[in-house]
Amino acid sequence: MSERTRSRSVAGRVAVVTGAASGMGRATAALLGAEGARVSCWDVHDGVAEVAEGITAGGGEAVAVTVDISDEGAVASAVATTRRALGPIDLLVNNAGISLPAPLDGDGWREAWDRTLAVDLTGPALVLRACLDDLRRDGEGRVVNIASTEGLGATAFLSPYTAAKHGVIGLTRAAAVELAPAGVTVNCVCPGPIRTGMTAVIPDEHKERFARRRVPMRRYGEPEEVADVIVSLLLPSASYATGAVVTVDGGLTVQNT
Repeated sequence: MSERTRSRSVAGRVAVVTGAASGMGRATAALLGAEGARVSCWDVHDGVAEVAEGITAGGGEAVAVTVDISDEGAVASAVATTRRALGPIDLLVNNAGISLPAPLDGDGWREAWDRTLAVDLTGPALVLRACLDDLRRDGEGRVVNIASTEGLGATAFLSPYTAAKHGVIGLTRAAAVELAPAGVTVNCVCPGPIRTGMTAVIPDEHKERFARRRVPMRRYGEPEEVADVIVSLLLPSASYATGAVVTVDGGLTVQNT
């Protein structure tokens, strides 16, 4: 192992974080920036500029890219923008995702299925493919895909989201095996109940009731708690962990296995 590979710092590394405008993506981008990484913040929402500005205001280096990751051409353009602004990509966090509840027999199921898989599964694959040349160039590329505890189980009326997140785990494992000879690690984080925009529609009393019944830690997690785990898997020193599926769920899946 080289001195660089043993490093426990992401300083100077160029990171792409998708879904960076809010929630776990925002927390991850902010943490990477605070740790000295040069961060390309991607999101379909214009609010991503605020995240990049926050990083630069703190003395870091960042660029905001508005992009729909389900559009292959837009992804290629976003990679080019990142390279011009910050340099070749070392770290990738595939965090962007949507959840569209849809009963299997509902009128809107097909639309929810197509859009959810396009963003939550095809999107991460497109982004990974577009970054491959950079990630493989020095044998130290790092990829973290964000799935969900839904990728380890299932909930009624969420078949598009559940299927997509199972797929993200499969994509992670397949990519880990394929890219390991090049020194690129690919791991997956499965958050459980986290306070994000996706869960904001759930009333607080319902969150508390669910946590008391299902989560050993008796609470919802915060985006920053997930970001800490994500960044640990992006460290140069995290060089022998690949294909791993890491839950960040307060013990939910352990208790309910």
